[in-house]
Amino acid sequence: MADKTIEYQANVYVYDLNNCAREYGFKADDLWELSLATVDEKKALEKKYLPTISAKALPEFLSELGRVVKEKLVLAKSGIEKQLNPNNLPGSELQYLIAYNPKRTR
Repeated sequence: MADKTIEYQANVYVYDLNNCAREYGFKADDLWELSLATVDEKKALEKKYLPTISAKALPEFLSELGRVVKEKLVLAKSGIEKQLNPNNLPGSELQYLIAYNPKRTR
């Protein structure tokens, strides 16, 4: 995946997040929390929170995608940098970047 493709995917993801935030009436204190997740973790987050927005990427590009999304997204919770550090990735099982609002449970 080239940097241009990561940039494009990040732009589409941020666009989707902003549309979803408007649709669900997010207020100024409603922030997206970004997380890297496996398939099972993604399913668990989707069952627990509404709305969720996810993007699938190759494990080796997932942290870069998360970093670019974090830079572009104004409504992101701070503190994700540690999780998005490529040195902190436990393995290649991580496949998704998922955004959710911890205040909005099902």
